[in-house]
Amino acid sequence: PGGRPAGPGGPRVVAAHTLPGRTWTHTARLPRLEALRSLDLPALGAGDPASFDALGGAPYDGPPLALVCTNGKRDRCCALLGRPLAEELALAAPEEVWETTHLGGHRFSPTLLVLPHGYAYGRAVTTEVKEILRATAAGEVVVDGCRGRSCWDRPGQAAELALRERLPGAGPDDLAVTGVEGAATGWEVALAHRDGRRWRATVAEGTSLPPRPESCGGTPGTPRRMDVVAVREE
Repeated sequence: PGGRPAGPGGPRVVAAHTLPGRTWTHTARLPRLEALRSLDLPALGAGDPASFDALGGAPYDGPPLALVCTNGKRDRCCALLGRPLAEELALAAPEEVWETTHLGGHRFSPTLLVLPHGYAYGRAVTTEVKEILRATAAGEVVVDGCRGRSCWDRPGQAAELALRERLPGAGPDDLAVTGVEGAATGWEVALAHRDGRRWRATVAEGTSLPPRPESCGGTPGTPRRMDVVAVREE
């Protein structure tokens, strides 16, 4: 945070894939950021790091990384609340804290994404983030304040978190969303544990009440929310 100069070898860059069972985080030092133009983005999105590794990328095996949204152009709350959070976290772990652009969910500022598993959190405070990072390093998932895993769509995120509340000992890659059926305002989400157990969750779209500002200084609104109506083991 704070626009520090690049280290030896050039700016540090990170690529990550967060799908359970195929989770990886790779890092590289690039003399010129223009080299990123050669990346095969569809392949990276599918979980193939080859084009990144061709630039000198290698597996990252350090502590979890915290990506804090500080983009005030989308919502000034992210700058007003995110910057102080990033700066305070960086006092203890400057190499593991990054400022990032819009993560979505700006009404939950300050927001952050934690690698390697890609869980997003909102309304974060320093003490809570430190616990999230400790738990992530220990192979645990903190559900409080969590907005879901980045690889799932919104119904899948809600369903997985609801199941995690029932299975507090489940590790980051123990649970997976295996299917989502439905559209508009209702979904059936299939979930699986790596030990073979399976569940189905019913998810309905609701509205957040009472009305509240959806951004700093914004007018009150009723943004969409995902409500998990039921979780059934099969």
